[in-house]
Amino acid sequence: MLAYIFASNYLHNMKARRDVYQAIADPTRRAIINMIATEPHNVNTIAEKFKVTRQAISLHIQILADCGLLVVEQQGRERLCKAHLNPLGEVSHWIEQYRQHFEKRLDKLGSYIEKIKKQRDGISKK
Repeated sequence: MLAYIFASNYLHNMKARRDVYQAIADPTRRAIINMIATEPHNVNTIAEKFKVTRQAISLHIQILADCGLLVVEQQGRERLCKAHLNPLGEVSHWIEQYRQHFEKRLDKLGSYIEKIKKQRDGISKK
């Protein structure tokens, strides 16, 4: 009984901590996102594209759904996965701050290279 309570609490906490970064950390989940980004796919179609069990794909889909990156809709006997990519905006925003940082560093490097070229041109003309 104690093990069951511990496992239930652990799984609940893991689910509560899921976010978009966890979702995109796994290459299989990124591949699933790429598949459904342009058009919805049913779970079986997604599972056929990977060399893992359907159960593993279902877990990946559950994580993506928990993170808000896809919605699973029941249509008859099929479960259709539709992309909901708005949460990726958070990742884009986070990356943008670092892109600006590295662009500034590259601009400084470009200025330094130009300075060195001018110095070399000055030396070779003498």
